[in-house]
Amino acid sequence: MRTRMASQLKVLTAMSLLVSGCAAALAQEPEEVDLFAKQRILTAIGPGLRAVRQGADGRLYVLASPSPGLVVTDTTGKQLLAIGEEPTAPGSAAASHSLLTFGDDCDVDAEGRIYVADRGANLIRVFSPEGAPLRSFAVKNPVSVAVLEEDEVAVATLREPHLVMVFDKNGKPVRDFGDPEPIAERAELNRFLNIGQLGTDRLGHLYYAFGYLPEPTVRQYDRLGFASQDIQYTAIDALPTAVAVRKQIDRQEKRGDTPSFKRILTALGVDRSSGEIWMALNNNLLHFDVAGNRLATYKIYTPAGARLEATTILVEQDQLLIGSDPLGLYLFSRPDKKTRNE
Repeated sequence: MRTRMASQLKVLTAMSLLVSGCAAALAQEPEEVDLFAKQRILTAIGPGLRAVRQGADGRLYVLASPSPGLVVTDTTGKQLLAIGEEPTAPGSAAASHSLLTFGDDCDVDAEGRIYVADRGANLIRVFSPEGAPLRSFAVKNPVSVAVLEEDEVAVATLREPHLVMVFDKNGKPVRDFGDPEPIAERAELNRFLNIGQLGTDRLGHLYYAFGYLPEPTVRQYDRLGFASQDIQYTAIDALPTAVAVRKQIDRQEKRGDTPSFKRILTALGVDRSSGEIWMALNNNLLHFDVAGNRLATYKIYTPAGARLEATTILVEQDQLLIGSDPLGLYLFSRPDKKTRNE
């Protein structure tokens, strides 16, 4: 009885906070705008699309699991190598390696070394810029990876006690940080609700995007693990979803089932030069400034007008690359900036 009353109190408190916060901000809510992609790129990639990253030299690193794996292209879109895919033809000019089990995320450092969170093998795998395996180290259930300064690597997992684990260049754990938010009383359920993905900027910040919290949240840390702010979406139109999710949490808490939820925050994009955040809630794209103020809200679509439910976002200077499983990877002009051709 006490547990039920506590759960109901959580829902009521969340509703009260959301309503009061939304009412105060209602007059200045950004207008929602439809945003259509210019074109689809890398059309061979679609189902299983997990992540897209960009190297310092402009190369694109696109991860789709289980196939084709990690594909690297140059600035013109020409494929340079694939990791986890068998050669398409004997003597193919593109290098190929069959080395991945099931990659969930990837990142690339300033020297072009590639890092893949291979959840299927419980490993972080490191490859040379040419795709040759350099090393790997064991991490149980890694779901996201981000390269930090001083050759350190941050990893988010499914079940570790803290949100983030940090390893040195040799794969030795050096610190962990980030306490899960207390959303549910059952430990297994609460940890599931705190699963997230990582992003970084050039200012030395690490971002943790909570995928399943009722109120979509991105937390900013410095590289040592000190949290500086939460960027949260609590507009009036987010209230029904938040309340419904909290009710679902309460039901699963009582039944004791294996946790099963739809992801709320489906993709994170970070403007690496400024630290501005782009947050996707399926086909809703939200843009926040560095102080956490929402600047704009968009509904995103393919060039043909189909809903594009984002699973990965790459923020470039004048454009956005937004990926969806299974629809593929799409190029958008950045609506907050004029392109060079305009």
